[in-house]
Amino acid sequence: MSEQKNNLNKKWKGLLLAGGTGSRLYPATVSTNKHLLCVYDKPLIYYSLSTLMIAGLRDIVVVSNADALVDIEGLLKDGSKWGISIKYCEQKEPKGIVDGINSAAAKLRDTNVLLTLGDNIFYGTGFSKILADVIKNNCGATIFGYQVKDPSAFGVIILDKKMKAESIVEKPRTSISNLAVPGLYFYDTSLFEKTSMVSPSDRGELEISDVNNLYIREKSLEVYRLGRGIAWLDAGTAKDLFDAAQYIKVIEDRTGTKVACVEEIAWRQSWINDKEFHSLTNHLPHGEYKDYLQSLKLNQKSLQY
Repeated sequence: MSEQKNNLNKKWKGLLLAGGTGSRLYPATVSTNKHLLCVYDKPLIYYSLSTLMIAGLRDIVVVSNADALVDIEGLLKDGSKWGISIKYCEQKEPKGIVDGINSAAAKLRDTNVLLTLGDNIFYGTGFSKILADVIKNNCGATIFGYQVKDPSAFGVIILDKKMKAESIVEKPRTSISNLAVPGLYFYDTSLFEKTSMVSPSDRGELEISDVNNLYIREKSLEVYRLGRGIAWLDAGTAKDLFDAAQYIKVIEDRTGTKVACVEEIAWRQSWINDKEFHSLTNHLPHGEYKDYLQSLKLNQKSLQY
């Protein structure tokens, strides 16, 4: 129990995996990393970055291949303009999620880690509170469970009679469960001990499901089921990218607010003050994005993101 309390008191850092070849999005990814493709009005990577930011994390590590890191760092810089710190690590080969985690080991040891996959988008009322609650209470690992029509493209959760995770199966060929694991994972400081125990799968990758199964064996993995009020979008294919863009457009048109607007999140989190916020927005190019940010009223700052 004392070890669990120590983990609760340890610092959290965000890990954003933006690697891979983007083969499912060919030829759109011939000249750019898929995480720099636009989802409606923003680069895809803004959405995963915003998830870490609304979780309250200011220390973030981004992992990708060497060529992509040049462009990603050119976009995000060191994060200081948003009141956060972004560091970068190279993943030499696309050998799976766990290999991406290991690529950042030197910058993440002895911290709790909130891992997000760069092509996953989350949106919904109260999502920031869900993230805060999980971070506060995590002892071991916490994953989300999300009901999907076709689970064959995801890791799926098998539950026992007590509705606890019994095992996780990666991309099953037959439908054994419709409860998929979204690309957002909460891990304690034993993460790298477990990643060192994982061997390549039949696909030749180091699978994140194997790490989660190690936590399950220790009875230290919790599943938080996301309900209908939270949308989870995986933008890994051309169709998924198009569907995600349509979804974001509808939300923004109907509500008059921006989804994954990192400048707004930084300001609402009080990581940048009013003067810094206005200076930042004043230097943006003229257009709808700048107009939106400059339309925000100071007395709206208390509104929950």
